[in-house]
Amino acid sequence: MTAVDVARGVSRLLLRHDYVALCEVPLGNGRRADLMAVDARGRIIIVEIKCSRADLLGDGKWRDYLDYCDRFFWAVPQGFDLSPFETEAFSPDFAGLIVADRYDAAIAREAAETSVPAPRRKAATLDFARRAARRLLGLTDPECESLG
Repeated sequence: MTAVDVARGVSRLLLRHDYVALCEVPLGNGRRADLMAVDARGRIIIVEIKCSRADLLGDGKWRDYLDYCDRFFWAVPQGFDLSPFETEAFSPDFAGLIVADRYDAAIAREAAETSVPAPRRKAATLDFARRAARRLLGLTDPECESLG
């Protein structure tokens, strides 16, 4: 299973919870979230997708996402060894866990809720909306990228 499959399943789960997700969203600190989702109230979820144990254990950047979301989740494919998520290194106190396939996903552990500061939330939400609109425009008019 690939990260694209996991992203699809997680996006479906989030949509059922009134969150709309985008893949590969750059953040203000130079990092790129695998998935970022926003709900109608402006709450932000970031999901970091891991498809291999080596990728998970080598990830030292995930804490850089925490200042840009109200909730943070790991997402892994079905059959993934979940034991690393029980260690302090991957903070079960606040990081949630989602298990997914390409058709659906389930929350294995809820994420703690924090609050993104209002100015950062506004900037992230506007960037999210503009990025989504640009991607949609690119589908209907592939030449538009050369105009902007």
